[in-house]
Amino acid sequence: QVQLVESGGGLVQAGGSLRLSCAVSGRTFSSLAMGWFRQAPGKEREFVARISRSGVITNYADSVKGRFTISRDDAKNTVNLQMNILKPEDTAVYYCAADRGTLVTRKPSDYNYWGQGTQVTVSS
Repeated sequence: QVQLVESGGGLVQAGGSLRLSCAVSGRTFSSLAMGWFRQAPGKEREFVARISRSGVITNYADSVKGRFTISRDDAKNTVNLQMNILKPEDTAVYYCAADRGTLVTRKPSDYNYWGQGTQVTVSS
């Protein structure tokens, strides 16, 4: 059973930064592509970023491109999301997800494992 545990959420002012981390256990980390999603109250869960197994290929939602950076550390079995220039509309619960598949996807239903989520609140 794969387990994902997020950390690093919190309250920050607009324009500030936060770094989210996700620790993965239970499966060879290098066999998983990793993604970050978020869900605001009353809204559907949406794609934020994805990183390939090798760490070479990354994808971002247009709304975060240029502000957020996804990275992975295979030695520590972690995936990180560096979030800069945060905006109030970035406020959401952020989820880490793992994908066993080989196709690049932004659909939540294509991801096999999920963390419990961490709250990010950006005040104006």
